[in-house]
Amino acid sequence: MATGLLALLDDVAAIAKLAAASLDDVAAQTAKAGTKAAGVVIDDAAVTPRYVVGLSPARELPIIAKIALGSLKNKLLFLLPACIFLGYFAPWAITPLLMVGGVYLCYEGAEKLYEVFAPHDAHKHEAAVLGTSDPVALENQKVAGAIRTDFILSAEIMALTLANVAASNIYTQAAVLASVGILITLAVYGVVSLIVKADDVGLALATSSVGLVRAFGRGLVVGVPVFLSILAMIGTAAMLWVGGSILVHGMTELGFHGPEHFIDEIAVGVSAVSTYLARVLHWTTTSAVQAVLAILIGGFTIILVHASAPLIRWLRPDHP
Repeated sequence: MATGLLALLDDVAAIAKLAAASLDDVAAQTAKAGTKAAGVVIDDAAVTPRYVVGLSPARELPIIAKIALGSLKNKLLFLLPACIFLGYFAPWAITPLLMVGGVYLCYEGAEKLYEVFAPHDAHKHEAAVLGTSDPVALENQKVAGAIRTDFILSAEIMALTLANVAASNIYTQAAVLASVGILITLAVYGVVSLIVKADDVGLALATSSVGLVRAFGRGLVVGVPVFLSILAMIGTAAMLWVGGSILVHGMTELGFHGPEHFIDEIAVGVSAVSTYLARVLHWTTTSAVQAVLAILIGGFTIILVHASAPLIRWLRPDHP
């Protein structure tokens, strides 16, 4: 009996070690996948605050909570099962789908650049929403629009995550996908909540009788719009870098090694300028060239979208 008990304890210890190793693996994979998705996350944080513009300050946090809940549903109820299905039954489809998402990121990043240099009506639907007189309808439309946008960004995050854990077993894939989905949602919408309420905090502090506190409050009021502008620029740059990187690595996975070799040759040449900064220069050059590639692909996609717009309108069911 003593021997049997010792054997049982050994089995329990082995299972505990295996579980601990699995948890460590999930944590490591989650951190790695979350880093890869950073570009999309930054853009998500930059995009979301605009959905509370024009609404009552008292409704800002409830609206962000609704969007965050919708984001969690997108990731956990729809995208996670779809990713598990693909990873198990059609792993060959992951790279092409990821590249489709990469093209979308290139398009979005190029569209934002285009809007900076040539303002146009790409977002005129938002103006129409702002013109709604019913505050409840306005809020519902804003939330629905934000959740639709989040679905696309969340799909890209989950696809990037799946690509990084494709070699793991199905349980690790599910655990990492769920962990990344939850952690990124909490991080993004937690930051967004702080951003949209920072100006209110600044206004309150600006009325303080303490000079230093008052100055800090005024700094918040002035600084939040500047911070949002900087965040938007970082988000655009990150989208272009990530989109270009996805396409280059996707082409390599499909057997087209030319673009990756070409970019690597440029990066190696630039990094040779300084031995001490070789790694930094290599990464920066690689990212910059990938971003330029993304701008070219995004620009071509914009032309295709604009050229096909009349045909799409003609094919609509309500076309006269």
